[in-house]
Amino acid sequence: MSQSAVDARVDIAKAAEPAPSRRWWVLAVIGLAQLMVVLDATVVNIALPSAQRALGFSNSDRQWVVTAYSLAFGSLLLLGGRLADLIGRKIVFLVGVAGFALSSALAGAAGNFEMLVTGRALQGFFGALLAPAALSLLNTTFTEAKERAKAFGIFGAIAGTGGGIGLLLGGLLTEHLSWRWTLYVNLIFAVLAFTGGLLLLRRGAPADRPKLDLPGTLLVSAGLFGLVYGFSNAETHHWSSPQTWGFLVAGALLIAAFAWWQTRAAHPLLPLRVLLDRNRGASFLAVAISGAGMFGVFLFLTYYLQASMGYTPVSTGLAFLPMIGALMVTAQLSTNVLVPRFGPRPVVPLGMALAAAGMAWLTGLDLSSSYASGVLPR
Repeated sequence: MSQSAVDARVDIAKAAEPAPSRRWWVLAVIGLAQLMVVLDATVVNIALPSAQRALGFSNSDRQWVVTAYSLAFGSLLLLGGRLADLIGRKIVFLVGVAGFALSSALAGAAGNFEMLVTGRALQGFFGALLAPAALSLLNTTFTEAKERAKAFGIFGAIAGTGGGIGLLLGGLLTEHLSWRWTLYVNLIFAVLAFTGGLLLLRRGAPADRPKLDLPGTLLVSAGLFGLVYGFSNAETHHWSSPQTWGFLVAGALLIAAFAWWQTRAAHPLLPLRVLLDRNRGASFLAVAISGAGMFGVFLFLTYYLQASMGYTPVSTGLAFLPMIGALMVTAQLSTNVLVPRFGPRPVVPLGMALAAAGMAWLTGLDLSSSYASGVLPR
C-alpha cells in the first residue's frame, strides 16, 4: 500500500472522530441517559407507601414494584449489549431512551398494581438496551487514554450517585406532587437525552455484524432471571422454600450451561476470555459486589430512616446527600489522581476494604442510634 493511501486512511479516521467539544457534549447526553436508568432503580422506593395506598396492593406485593425492574434489567442486559453490536449503538441507544420514557408514562398512569408492575418491567427491558449501548458509545467516543479515564470517572460518578439522587428526588416529588411523578420525571430526562443523542451521536453501524447466539441468549437470560427471582422470593418465602432455593439452583445450573456453551458456540454471546482475563474478571467482580452493596444500603437505610427514625421522604433524601458528595469526590480522585499514580492494584482493594468496614458498621444500628453518630459515618 502506498504512503499516500495510508495517509488518506489516517485522515479519514481522524475526520470520523468527534471534535473535542462535541465529545464532551456526547458524554453529557450519555450521562443523562445513564442517570435516568440508575436513578429509577431507587427513585420509586420512597414513593412505594403512597403508591400502595393509592392502588391498594398488599405488603407482600410491594417488593415487585422494585423487583420487576431489576428482574427485566438484569436478565436481558447481555442481550442488550449484543443487539447494540448487531443493529448499531446509536439506534439501540435511542430506542432504549424512547422505550424507557413510554414505559415510565405507562407505570405513572397505572390504575392498578398489575399495570404498575408491567410498566416497571418494561422500564427494565428498555434499560437493558440503553445501558450497554451507552457504555459502548462512551468507549468509542473517547479514544485518547487520558480523556477516556476522565470521561469514565465522570460516568462512574453519575452511575454511583444516581441511586442517591433518586432517593432525594423521590422524596421531593412524593411529598410535594405525587408518587406518579417519580415515574413521569423520566419523560424530562428522556426528551433531553433523545434529542441530544439524535443530534450528536454518530450512527456507528458495525461493518461486520456478528450473528446472534440464540441458545446462549436463552440460557443466560433464563439463568439470570432464576437468580434474581430466587433472591427476590427470599423475603416472602424464606430461604428454606423451594421457590427460593429452587430458582437459585436452577439459575446457577443455567449459568453453568451458558458458560459451557460459550466454549462451543461459533459466535459466543460472552467470550469466556473476557472473564478469564485476570484484570477484567477482578474488575467485573469488584463492580458487582460494590453495586450490590450500594443498592442494598439505599433500600435498607431508606426504610430505617422512615420507619424507625420517623424521617419524612424529603428528610430521608437529604440524609443521603453526604454519601452522594463522597461518591462524586472519590470517583474523580481515584480515576484522576490515585490510579494514574499508584495503579489499580492498591486502590481497588483499599476501596473495597473501606466499603466492607462501612457495611460492618451498619450492623450496629438500632432504634437508639442517631443520624450523626450512627448513619452519617457509614
